[in-house]
Amino acid sequence: MAVEIELKARLDDFEPVKERLSGSGIYCRSYQKTDSYWLRPQTTGPVLRVRRERGMNADGTTYESVSVTSKVKEITDGIEVNDEREFTVSDDALFEDLLYCVGMDKVKRKEKNGWAWIIAGETAGLPSVTAELSLVTGLGWFLELEIVLAEARREEIAESRKRLLALLERLEVPADQIEERPYTVLLGEPTPVPPSSPPAR
Repeated sequence: MAVEIELKARLDDFEPVKERLSGSGIYCRSYQKTDSYWLRPQTTGPVLRVRRERGMNADGTTYESVSVTSKVKEITDGIEVNDEREFTVSDDALFEDLLYCVGMDKVKRKEKNGWAWIIAGETAGLPSVTAELSLVTGLGWFLELEIVLAEARREEIAESRKRLLALLERLEVPADQIEERPYTVLLGEPTPVPPSSPPAR
């Protein structure tokens, strides 16, 4: 089970940050991510996310994927530490049909479009940082910085927090622009989204 340490910050102007990212890291891809969030009725969690992603890699090749993710979040001073469980599916429509059939509701949708960079660790052995610059429909521009660890060791988590904050400063994004609230909260109260076609019976 991977452990993510991540932060996101609101941006008033994405262009300067994009230029700084291009000078700091290796450009990876452009992407379009469409997320649907699933919840059992009359509960507050856990939330299941189904993500359809497509885009173009730096070498010009295109890609598409569908992933299913569940996270246990802990947020401290705007930085998330997530225990993440994730797998891919080949048929998202069939999988969502299954979720309807077991009684889950699709409560939110989110779409974001943007670009991703990899920023190498400052010294050998440090994991890289993934930086994404995203336009989230209805919410605006965000910078997301993420480090993925294989294990949840306290000292590694603390060091990763420091690295993310130092990179945010290097990119000249004020710390007071860190957004602590999850996107699911920013998008408003859960509202069941009817299926585009009736689930199979």
